[in-house]
Amino acid sequence: MTIALLGLGEMGSALAAALLAAGHPLTVWNRSSGKTEPLVAAGARPAQSPEAAVRAAELVLVNVQDGAVAEKLLRAAGPALAGRTVVNLTDGPSEQAGVAADLVTGLGADYLHGQIMTIAPAIGSPDAVIFFGGPRQVFDRYEPVLRSLGGRATHVSTDPAVPLLYGMAFHDIMWGLLNGFLHAAALLRDAGIPIGRYTEQADPSLAALPSLFGLFAGEIDRAEFATPFGALKHHLPSIDDVIAESEARGIDIALPTYTRRLVADALVAGHGDDSYSRLVEHFGRRPGRA
Repeated sequence: MTIALLGLGEMGSALAAALLAAGHPLTVWNRSSGKTEPLVAAGARPAQSPEAAVRAAELVLVNVQDGAVAEKLLRAAGPALAGRTVVNLTDGPSEQAGVAADLVTGLGADYLHGQIMTIAPAIGSPDAVIFFGGPRQVFDRYEPVLRSLGGRATHVSTDPAVPLLYGMAFHDIMWGLLNGFLHAAALLRDAGIPIGRYTEQADPSLAALPSLFGLFAGEIDRAEFATPFGALKHHLPSIDDVIAESEARGIDIALPTYTRRLVADALVAGHGDDSYSRLVEHFGRRPGRA
């Protein structure tokens, strides 16, 4: 299968290397031509323009810095896209996937949007996760190629915007967990406790945390929050302990104070006997919120 790849940054170069390793004829284009040289030496063919790259291929992959740049390249390719399939692996707001999909399908091509969930060195590995959205039959047609990029290539929706939302959800969760861990690490370090010793000895409790995601997901999807254990009213004393300990040690209290406000507001609203998942309503869209 002939493939074109537009964009040879860190991730694009890794994608190109994986495609060449899988034996696919590959044409590459990059705004700065110097990045094509190692790949040409490995067997890729260089193209002088996005349009020229597209004309040389059945499957067109795009991986550039943002959705606006991807849209510009696709417009530059123009009618050459007709009859081909575009797989856009560019990050950005979910609405940009819809814009790109409309542009590409309007030019007579099929469209998939992918969200890469791994770092560049892991591209091509069996455990690399990439989410895809768009017509299922298009994904099925190119699944063997897509799995050469990530062994866990997964079709998640017919809506091309959904993979981008999956990526944002992952990062949102990651930042929350990491910030909580780092605040705790600062507190422990101030007390002279090695962080590595803590993580080793507390591993059973820390490892259990991800199990809450599935539990909370079910409660949120059903809108059923009442719980016989671990209710919101029982969280407040522990939060106050963290704030008091942090203050006493000169550790920043912004993060636990924010958490306390969320829980306290829920208690005032009469949700003291509900699960922590009830706080999803704080983050949800409310009247008057843009």
